[in-house]
Amino acid sequence: MKTKKLLLFMSVTLAVILLATPFLMSCGPKVADTTKVLKIGMMTPSTGPVPEKGIPGQHGIQDAMEYINNELGGAGGYKIEVSWRDSAYDPAKVATIVQDFMNEGDILFTTHSSSEMKMAQGKANEAGFPGLATFISTMNLHPAQHIYGPTPDYGDDFVALIKYYMENIWEGTGKPKVALHLLSGSVGAGTLDGANAMAEELGIEIVATEYHAITTTSEIESLTRIKALNPDVLLISGVPASTAIIIENAKTLEMYPGTTIMCASASFTKSLVDIVTAQSGADAIEGVYGVFHTVSWEDDAPGIAKAREYCQKNHPEDYGNMDYLSTWATCLVIREILATAVKNAGYEVLAQGGAAAWKAVEEQGIQKVKGYDVEGLQGGTITYTAGDNRLDNYLRIYRVTNGKIVALGEWEPAPLIKYPQYGDE
Repeated sequence: MKTKKLLLFMSVTLAVILLATPFLMSCGPKVADTTKVLKIGMMTPSTGPVPEKGIPGQHGIQDAMEYINNELGGAGGYKIEVSWRDSAYDPAKVATIVQDFMNEGDILFTTHSSSEMKMAQGKANEAGFPGLATFISTMNLHPAQHIYGPTPDYGDDFVALIKYYMENIWEGTGKPKVALHLLSGSVGAGTLDGANAMAEELGIEIVATEYHAITTTSEIESLTRIKALNPDVLLISGVPASTAIIIENAKTLEMYPGTTIMCASASFTKSLVDIVTAQSGADAIEGVYGVFHTVSWEDDAPGIAKAREYCQKNHPEDYGNMDYLSTWATCLVIREILATAVKNAGYEVLAQGGAAAWKAVEEQGIQKVKGYDVEGLQGGTITYTAGDNRLDNYLRIYRVTNGKIVALGEWEPAPLIKYPQYGDE
């Protein structure tokens, strides 16, 4: 009798456990399917001329994907498998990497920089292989093909900076004089595209266009020419190391303080502040303006706590770095794209890789995403609009204040600029 009662008790207990298990699992952390994966390729310039950008960007990818797979359940219930490569900012390496991504079954790829994307986009567009560049230039997006930007481009940076200057700083009469100091290549070219398209409408005069190399060690000569023109604004579009040289040289020539210095997004990060401060003192960069496409580390955005947590745990040296935060946000955008593609096209289509999967990711993923807020890390929401391959068009102005990058004002939209030289209609 006791044995029968015990068996009855055990049977009832087991039934209760089996009934409760699905509920308990649904209340716990999301778990990605570890036997099926979504494969993507990602590159950063972690060696070569811009490691101050590439290394924090690489770390942002590593940490964001750890968060996505371990805490968010991957994308659409499937783990994201990343094939990461170091491009070294080398065109030959980039071409090989992109081909490898396609050959190994990756269904989407990213670059950290617009220059990497410039090196990659010919092959990618020809094959229909969709790509995203965390930092993007006009030539990557125009005309709209298979390359996308999770944020506005360098032409938009120029417009936002000058609009802020005109509305909040300029107190003179007539047209303020703006001098451009541009990195040779896609970064500077994108800024110049915006200047050429919008200078007249913005009410400014471009008085100088100087170029610098990514490895520059002195711009005293070019800045001496600029100084003779007595510009109101010196707008720099480069990377942190090259931009730091220009700011330091401007201080040496006593152009700054005096001339307003403004920086496009590729350079405006903690690395820039650290380099200038170490070489020329904190006052050399205090008050410099910049534009950026994510929140700052000091903002109270919903998703910033996780970025801080993982950064401090895994890569504390990157804390406060905007390149880290940018690739972290890009990874969240990728997750939303892949989850949308899984929902609309199905895992089996994506898992096969190749042209059919690329088409599904682009048409059933990228182009179907609507209203995703990137955990509050960007100013707008990720939404595809036909003919505009910028998935978010909001940006904000920042200023170096007491050694920190501090936000000024509200997020502002960047209306789409059409560039006839790229075939825009």
